[in-house]
Amino acid sequence: MKTRILFLAATMLAATPAMARDQWTAAQANAWHARQPWQVGANYTPATAINQLEMFQAETWDPKRIDLELGWAEAMGMNVMRVNLHHLLWETDAAGLKRRMDEFMTIASKHKIKTLWIFFDSCWDPNPVAGPQHPPIPGVHNSGSVQSPGEARLKDVSQYGKLEAYVKDLVTTFAKDERVIGWDVWNEPNNGGGGSYKPTKDKNKYVATLLPRMFAAARSADPIQPLTSGVWIGENWDDQSKLDAVEKIQIAQSDVLSFHDYNWPETFEKRARQMLSYGRPVWCTEYMARGNGSTFDGSLPIAKKLNIAMYNWGFVDGKMQTRLPWDSWKKPYTFDEPTIWFHDILYFDGRPYRQAEVDLIKRMSAAPKGVVPGQAK
Repeated sequence: MKTRILFLAATMLAATPAMARDQWTAAQANAWHARQPWQVGANYTPATAINQLEMFQAETWDPKRIDLELGWAEAMGMNVMRVNLHHLLWETDAAGLKRRMDEFMTIASKHKIKTLWIFFDSCWDPNPVAGPQHPPIPGVHNSGSVQSPGEARLKDVSQYGKLEAYVKDLVTTFAKDERVIGWDVWNEPNNGGGGSYKPTKDKNKYVATLLPRMFAAARSADPIQPLTSGVWIGENWDDQSKLDAVEKIQIAQSDVLSFHDYNWPETFEKRARQMLSYGRPVWCTEYMARGNGSTFDGSLPIAKKLNIAMYNWGFVDGKMQTRLPWDSWKKPYTFDEPTIWFHDILYFDGRPYRQAEVDLIKRMSAAPKGVVPGQAK
């Protein structure tokens, strides 16, 4: 057993880029976080794109629409956006991807918004293909989202070096860019996939091998921004014995800890405090599913008081159709609309779905850090 452990350790070291910076200490992470404003924003894809491929490919790149929508975000007080990338974008047109990332951040910066970039994603379709994307499936939530790297690439160890190069190149390009608020290395890495897709066999085993290498590839560019990857399942995140292999890597490697929560405010606060127990800054990089009990009204005041960054799922209703609930994969909403929107804040034309939510975000973002308007300190 000892020989095996030493072999695994040597293998991991061999796979780590030589100049990778150390993980920030808790003190360094907290000092960095103290200099930032309270972050409030959304997971962002323009309403005209069905996924990150359609958002960033040259043929469907839509900067005018992005400018319009981020103007709406600025008006309601948002100052960050979490945006998904894909390795196929880099492999098919690395220079073009970097130009469009830069253009996106130029637009976002004009609206006083910083960007949290995501490299990989374990959710939805495990067989991504570059080029034209299929149209939305009528009545189905998030019917065009694709995984990165996807099942075939995840299982092919010979391709891992190319994935490392993708991460290192993008971080190197923007490592000192103040418009970047952080790098989210992998979205829900231990997610089976979701929807009606067949789960990838032994997925966690492959992810647990690849995830540390992706953290190391990002650190090798010595970015001034923090790295993170958010936990999302389970009940006891402050108990290491209850974490799976992937979650242990996420918590051990992240400069700033992050999590997802789509539950009632009581559960949100419990999970938030579990994450805070590690003594590092905490971001909630996904929340807000009205039909599941997760709302702006319930979660935002708790987060503001605890200085936890908040990125809700969805912004403008569009081709991703995330106003529809998760169960639309089993019973598509092709005849009637859901009783309430599941995600998203604005209609396609910019009208608020619920004006009180927009007003709340605006009040929260305008108040000093740690201060919840209307509540005693």
